[in-house]
Amino acid sequence: MSIRKTSKDNEKTYDIVVAGVANLDITPRFLNEPVARIDEVLIPSKTVLTDKADISAGGCVSNTGLALAHFGKKVALMARIGNDHFGELLLEEYRKAGVDERVRVEEGEGTSYSVILSPPGIDRIFLHYPGGSMTFGEEDIDFSVVADAEWFHFGYPQVMRRMYAEDGAGLRNIFEKVKSLGVTTSLDTCGIDARSEAGRVDWKAVLKNVLPFVDLFLPSVEELCFMLDRERFQRWVDHAQGRDLAQTLSAEDVKPLAEEIFLLGGRELVMKCGERGLFYASADGTFLHQKTFVPKQMATATGAGDVCIAALLAELLSGEEIKDALRSAAAAGAACCEGIGALSAVPLLPDLKKRIADGWESL
Repeated sequence: MSIRKTSKDNEKTYDIVVAGVANLDITPRFLNEPVARIDEVLIPSKTVLTDKADISAGGCVSNTGLALAHFGKKVALMARIGNDHFGELLLEEYRKAGVDERVRVEEGEGTSYSVILSPPGIDRIFLHYPGGSMTFGEEDIDFSVVADAEWFHFGYPQVMRRMYAEDGAGLRNIFEKVKSLGVTTSLDTCGIDARSEAGRVDWKAVLKNVLPFVDLFLPSVEELCFMLDRERFQRWVDHAQGRDLAQTLSAEDVKPLAEEIFLLGGRELVMKCGERGLFYASADGTFLHQKTFVPKQMATATGAGDVCIAALLAELLSGEEIKDALRSAAAAGAACCEGIGALSAVPLLPDLKKRIADGWESL
């Protein structure tokens, strides 16, 4: 992947703008031993004792944006939140991180939050309130700031009504305008509740409208399959029989999804696949698989995908080749799983690379 570089005489103020969903994450700590199925823990009428809950900034804007700052990049954040206590907590986290926050605070709107259920042994379940993210629109993007950045990254249109309405017209307008400024673009996604309004959206039509203006598309393989082929997604779910879906997939399962993305106008694609690692594909036929690394302990996977993306983008912004950037990304995602909170256990990129060089085991 080639990143446009600026000369010293035309150096940009920001390496990257991260826009989209910002929310507060509330994560109760479960006390149970690892289980294989959620119904071994959450049973109707049963009281489940937990440890204290962790409260942290979450969502793409928080996790990816603050991780990029952690990795040494100059970052501006853009989101829409409410004038409430949750919003105050988010803004305080941004100020402590030293990023340039361009967040709109709206009276009468709530700040997005997620309650994350992550019992040991199984993948996470999110209870999500979209809040101000549902009214986020083009007016919440400061394009003068975007023009002064190398890269523009956007996350989670699936929980942003104005971004997926009318086959993604609002999202397309944002990306088309950003591309007209000569800025490199990337797009991340999140899970979709099939019973929600977003679950009834024709996501293939949305992607067809938006992907021609996206340089790098960054969905999870489950999210991508749901958007492109729900019948195939249901077959995957049935085959997994309650197990983590990603564990049951191979390269041959995901390649057809990449091919369809290129038919819709995509250029380059990185698919997050949990314990299977990362799959990279490009329209020129390149296909790479990066295995994940084994966490020294498993605390929670919350934020791992976002931190993984942050490391990938940070490396690409520094001029690294895609195969090396993928390796750092997989390592950052694994390190994230070792602590509570997206960045509590994530070292700087040089330390991640040293851990790899010292023989960090991969799956």
